Amino acid sequence: MDTSVRAARAELAQRAYRIRRNALLMGEVQGQGYIAQALDIADVLAVAYFGAMNYRPEDPAWEGRDRFLLSNGHYAIALYAALIEAGIVPQEELETYGSDDSRLPMSGMASYTPGMEMSGGSLGQGLTIAVGRALGLKRKGSKSFVYTLFSDGELDEGAIWEGLMSAAHHKLDNIIAIVDVNNQQADGPSSQIMAFEPLREKMEAFGWFTQRIDGNDLDAVIAAFDAARNHPLPQPRMIIADTLMGCGVPFLEAREKNHFIRVEAHEWQLALEALEAGRKA
Repeated sequence: MDTSVRAARAELAQRAYRIRRNALLMGEVQGQGYIAQALDIADVLAVAYFGAMNYRPEDPAWEGRDRFLLSNGHYAIALYAALIEAGIVPQEELETYGSDDSRLPMSGMASYTPGMEMSGGSLGQGLTIAVGRALGLKRKGSKSFVYTLFSDGELDEGAIWEGLMSAAHHKLDNIIAIVDVNNQQADGPSSQIMAFEPLREKMEAFGWFTQRIDGNDLDAVIAAFDAARNHPLPQPRMIIADTLMGCGVPFLEAREKNHFIRVEAHEWQLALEALEAGRKA
């Protein structure tokens, strides 16, 4: 690994650390939330925002931007953490998370938050909205990509499968979708609520260029985004990211049920210390 590549990777690792830290600081404001998901998807968001996407922090509505659609609106805390790190949302707004009149509500709202491209309260909608956005950009002659993140629990929704079919039918090579497979949803393990494996083979059968990676292996995430952006065939691109809920904070990783968690007041500092210790290890 040459010096420039090593430096770029180190920068992305630092971004992922700060995204996790931002999420923990926001979670502390409310004492609870979808913290485990924010920790598990931080590496993906770091690579998306600081290694792949084109955008202007000072102009979130810039027409030439890549779009990032957060289908799983309850992951908003994770995306806010990335938007703060990217300079799209001011750092000082972190302390308003989930409060009245905040631009950072607990579920993502496009009308409230700079850089939030869709409202995600109803699950399963992100991929179909991405299809519409991608078609529109194609007709404008735009070279922008549409990214969308959804969860393995959203595979229960029929709209996801409609989106998979339509994106392949229209040869939308400007879509890069990421599915976060953390095997957790509100009712229990996702794979037990509605079996979805073999997932890579299903995505490929629908006509997608598909990669399956460890979503908490930064090098694998970097390589997957590079391959998705540079894939030469006219087909949509899918990254299946297997992730660990609570990644980076061992006592949160170990919780059996961590879809929505409450953290005791003294544990927030412990979580920040654990995150810092992992960064230095």
